[in-house]
Formats: sequence, C-alpha cells, structure tokens
Amino acid sequence: MKSWEELQKYYEKELLSDLKELESIRKKTILHIAGFTLFMLVTGFLVAMLLGGMSFFMGECTFTFCCLPILPMAWIIVYFLGFSRLNSKYRKDYKAQVMPKIVKYLDEGLVYDFNRKISREEFKRSGIFVSRLDAYTGEDYVCGKLGKTQIEFSEIHAQEKHETTDSRGHRRTHYATVFKGIFFIADFNKSFKQQTIVLPDTAEKLFGNMIGGFLQSKNIMRPPLVKMEDPEFEKHFVVYGKDQIEARYLLSTSLMQRITEFKKKTGKNIYLSFVDDKLMVAIPYKKDQFEPKLFSSIVDFSQIQEFYGVLRLVTGIVEDLNLNTRIWSKR
Repeated sequence: MKSWEELQKYYEKELLSDLKELESIRKKTILHIAGFTLFMLVTGFLVAMLLGGMSFFMGECTFTFCCLPILPMAWIIVYFLGFSRLNSKYRKDYKAQVMPKIVKYLDEGLVYDFNRKISREEFKRSGIFVSRLDAYTGEDYVCGKLGKTQIEFSEIHAQEKHETTDSRGHRRTHYATVFKGIFFIADFNKSFKQQTIVLPDTAEKLFGNMIGGFLQSKNIMRPPLVKMEDPEFEKHFVVYGKDQIEARYLLSTSLMQRITEFKKKTGKNIYLSFVDDKLMVAIPYKKDQFEPKLFSSIVDFSQIQEFYGVLRLVTGIVEDLNLNTRIWSKR
C-alpha cells in the first residue's frame, strides 16, 4: 500500500498543474455565481416593486396577493437552476481531469467514470433494501480488477416516494432516503447457490438480546434468521439466509472477524449481501464523497488525501475480507 508521502509526491508532480488550472475556473465560476445572484436580487426587488405599484394605483390587490406566494418559490427555483448550471462545468472539468488520475494512482487496473453508476437492477438484486426505489441516482463509478477480484462501485442515492393527505384534502409528496452512500460489488471467492444477507443489528441494540432476537426472527420481509457462533460478530450484525448451512459456509470464522474489523474501521453500519457468486457491500455516507470544493481553494493536498482515503477504504474491502484468496471450488 502506498504511503501518504508517496501520494504527496504524486500530487506535486501529476496533479498540481491541473489543480492550478481548475482553480482559475473555480474563481471564475464564483464570479459568475455572484453576478447571477446580484441579478436575481435586483430582478426580484423590481418585480416586487412593480406589483406593489400596480396594487396601489390600480387597486388590484387580489392579483398581487395571488402572486406573492408564487414569486419567492419561482425565484428560488430559477436561482438554484442557474447556480447548478454554473457549477456544473467546474465539477465536470474537475472530475474529468483529477479523479481519473487519483484512481489510476491507487491501482492501474481501475477505471473511473463520473457519469456512470451501479445499475438499479444490481442494487435491487442485492436484497439489502426492501423499500421501493422511486428515485435512483448515482455517479463516480469505478471498476476494474484488483488481483484476482473483479470489482465495481459508485455513489448511490436511492429514495422512496411517500404521499400524505392532510385534513383539508391537500396531498403532499416527499421522498425519503432508502440509502445514500457507496455501493460496492466484487466477485466472491467461494461458489454458492442461495442468498445470504448481513445487516446491522439494530433490534438487539435497542431492545436487548431476548426481545431483539424475537423481532429479528419475525421479520417477514427477510429470509429465515441465521444464528452465528461468533459473539462479537453477533453484537454488530444480524444474518438472514435461505440456506442455514451455506450461510455458515460463506461466513467462516475468519470472515466474520474480518467483517467486524472492517465495520470498526469504517465506523459505519455496513450492509452485506452474498448473491449470484458476488459480494455486495453498502457503506452509508451523509454527503457525496468526491465533490470538489467551490468556495475555498482546491490547490490543497488535504482534499486529495480525503478523496484518496475514501477510495482506499472502499477498494481495501478486497484485502480486508481476503477476497483474492481463491477457494478450491472457485478459480
């Protein structure tokens, strides 16, 4: 594994010139956004004054009051559309020039594409999340081979639509996040036939072993509960599988220890699925992990360190879970 000192040298040799060029684009983008903001403020003020004048001189108060609630909403929509458009080119330029180099530095066998994502079908096939996927977006896709193991991952934001009706009959729609974070897929080093799912053990943490275990066993949305023999693993995870024997074959003592250590390393509630000879891992994050800074300088090694650290953590699943060690039944 390459050291931070080696990354610093690579940053100075290969990335610094690109970052300086992108820094000038970033500054121009901020100027354009500032100009657009000023234009929108002046326009909004003039429209408000015009409507106020119309209501004063013409007595058209009804028209004015109808427009008043709409104007701020329209202003916000137009402003954020304009902001997004101005910021879009800068983001694309950064991700086209800098991110592929960071990924290649991590491993020559990896390829980066900021427009692609793990497919909705693969995400659903994992069986990790049982909610509807009414909205599904993603970016920052990486694929390739690490040793003997084919991998792919990307950022994903999956949402479920909810509609509510208040006492007056007004219908409201909002989207609840099902998952936001990095979704990782790798060839698994054992062959198997049935699906096994490993989820964070929230029930036992909330209600204790007896009640939590009872609730886990009654989860009708999942395959049957599988009890494992590793107490430390059981403290953090709950396992569901269609084949009890195969689930224990997949989750060997050493793999359970490795998964527990990886969970501690990330500091997050990780989700795993073994399906179709693949291992799928969902690592939740509250924010996008590979977004360049807009309102502060990007000629900054710390941001490259941050991006590289996340990439190293995710690709490190191969080593952390010992996926390159091929079992005799799978070469």
